Amino acid sequence: MKLVRFDGGAGARAGVVRGDAVVDLDPLGFFDLLAVVRAGVGALARITEYMADAPAVRLASVRLLAPIERPGKYLAIGMNYRKHVEEGAKLGIAEPKKQLWFNKQTTCITGPGDGIVKPDVSDQVDYEAELGVVIGAPAKHVSAADAPKHIFGYFVANDVSTRDWQFHSQTMMMGKSFDTHGPIGPWIVTADEIADPHDLAIRCFVNGEVRQSSNTSMMLHNIHEQIEYLSTAFTLEPGDLIATGTPEGVGIAMDPPVFLKVGDVVRCEIDGVGAIENPVVAEVR
Repeated sequence: MKLVRFDGGAGARAGVVRGDAVVDLDPLGFFDLLAVVRAGVGALARITEYMADAPAVRLASVRLLAPIERPGKYLAIGMNYRKHVEEGAKLGIAEPKKQLWFNKQTTCITGPGDGIVKPDVSDQVDYEAELGVVIGAPAKHVSAADAPKHIFGYFVANDVSTRDWQFHSQTMMMGKSFDTHGPIGPWIVTADEIADPHDLAIRCFVNGEVRQSSNTSMMLHNIHEQIEYLSTAFTLEPGDLIATGTPEGVGIAMDPPVFLKVGDVVRCEIDGVGAIENPVVAEVR
């Protein structure tokens, strides 16, 4: 099942994709996807029954929005692909001894086709294609073996990074959280649709040129281990988002470095999940 937030001209609505159309979930009382996530398996059963004969509008006629606009947490892991670690070492970045986590402030989240703003204060805006995870059930002291029970679904993410600001502090938060630097979507694919999240091809294109091409099987710490590690410290709640790391090929590691500029178009895609495509736009104050 593919769950979306969309605007067909009457404001943001929650919906479910049916072929090349989208079914509005407003009649079921679901006004956003966070409500669906929190309602759990029962909600998905109701949606499945309802969507078969419900009225729908063409998917191409609506604007897709970020599936979850304001999660409680948006957490991201750094240096989680071996070759990305290796390209980082060439830049003087040491390999982490533990899982390396940082926050992306939730105000950075934007839609699957929205503009990525290049801020006036930096010329070092970079892309990072990642598989995103939506937490579906509260997770505290969850083992890796039990982690799948706490996953609601998956999405495509671009962990846009303003590299000079990223290194302003050890937490990396400032450079990871500029407004519009968290495109996600195009929808949430429910976990039952993904047979193995650790065997998905992942790619990033800039203006049609392949910059990243890898597979989620190359993660150093898989998704289940990530959930185990995070839930040791704090509770993951329904609707929380996790970005699971990016493979090699980022702009800062090119020789010479190549950063995003106004007019570029960045496409991140993951087989079985979908694709997001965002233009880079100038900052307007």
